[in-house]
Amino acid sequence: MQRALTYGVLTALVALSLGYFGEAWMGWVLFYIGLSVHLGMHYRNFSRLERWSRKPVLDASLEGDGEWDRVFRRLYRHEKELLEKIGQRERDFARLIAAVHAMNDGVVLLDGGFRIQFCNQAAERQLGLRSATDRGAPIVDRVRHPSFVDYLGKRDFSRRLVLRLERYFERVLAIELMAYAEDCWLLQVADITQTDRLDSMRRDFVANVSHELRTPLTVLSGFVETLQEMEVDAEARQRYVHIMGEQSQRMQSIVEDLLRLSSIESAPPPPDQPVDMARLIDKLHRDAEALSGGRHRIVLDSEGQGNLLGSESELVSALANLVSNAVRYTPSGGTITLIWRVSAAGAEFAVQDTGIGIEPEHIPRLTERFYRVDRGRSRSAGGTGLGLAIAKHCLSRHQATLEITSTPGAGSRFAANFPAGRVTGG
Repeated sequence: MQRALTYGVLTALVALSLGYFGEAWMGWVLFYIGLSVHLGMHYRNFSRLERWSRKPVLDASLEGDGEWDRVFRRLYRHEKELLEKIGQRERDFARLIAAVHAMNDGVVLLDGGFRIQFCNQAAERQLGLRSATDRGAPIVDRVRHPSFVDYLGKRDFSRRLVLRLERYFERVLAIELMAYAEDCWLLQVADITQTDRLDSMRRDFVANVSHELRTPLTVLSGFVETLQEMEVDAEARQRYVHIMGEQSQRMQSIVEDLLRLSSIESAPPPPDQPVDMARLIDKLHRDAEALSGGRHRIVLDSEGQGNLLGSESELVSALANLVSNAVRYTPSGGTITLIWRVSAAGAEFAVQDTGIGIEPEHIPRLTERFYRVDRGRSRSAGGTGLGLAIAKHCLSRHQATLEITSTPGAGSRFAANFPAGRVTGG
């Protein structure tokens, strides 16, 4: 192409020479031919530039003659740099979107009319949204909870909204709305179900501790006032003092169990020291017989040999609670079986009784602090309401699980299952 342009210029120069030194008409013909070739090359390059401007693409073959070649090279370089910048922006944007989707909190972007512009995966799970189909839809058409609709309608977003969605398995969400950019809103959703549950447990714990201690304190204060204000005979005084002693012992047991539970929760992981399970189970068997006082048939069923790695005191505390509960809640004449199994899968210590049994709705909450199926029956049996909570924490510190099965009127089975990693040779 460079050569064609050069030939056009040379032809025009030759034509001018002929016109000056020779035939005039021949010179003009050659001049117009050369000029036409020269203008044709410019027109061709201009046409290529005009077509490229309509749909710019990165084309290394885009080249021209003389100044045109330099123009095309600059365009190619600028287009390449622009595409690289666009590609980097797209990668940055993709990483940003991926980060937003990875967040545990839900994020929903809304326009001024509270229409959905974007939502991350957490918001989809929490609010039941679908990013692919809900874009542009008013969020109140997708989240129709009355509290949420009222929250948006009042447009007072100085406080967060706590939303309880029972249809989502009693999920509790904290919703905050804040303005950003121009007439845009960011809706942030945090799942506070676990925090709400812990707060509820804390409130119940404080209420239960107060209730458990109030009863013996009321008894004590009543008898103290009676002894201070009334003359009673020696026999009545002795009876009152005996009851006061029982109530004081009850309060002491509650405080000791609370301290033991707190100590277990804050203690470092238990040591990996071998615990002689044959000796421990024999002790539990003898303790069960002593606690029963001959009112029950106590059976020991052992299969396999092996010891456990961990803290002997914590294992005693956990397993002894299971045994004492079975004795307390099994009527006289019943059978209590202590089971010890060791296999390649791990080890199991279970206590099976023929007692009164437990209704299914109570089983998931039995290990909660102070939870009682029947408060009156539990107190008469002498429990503090903390035994199973202590047992659960001790077992979890040994990577063990507590499995509870029960049939009302037929008895219960409490099984502590230990992983193979906690079992060592017998």
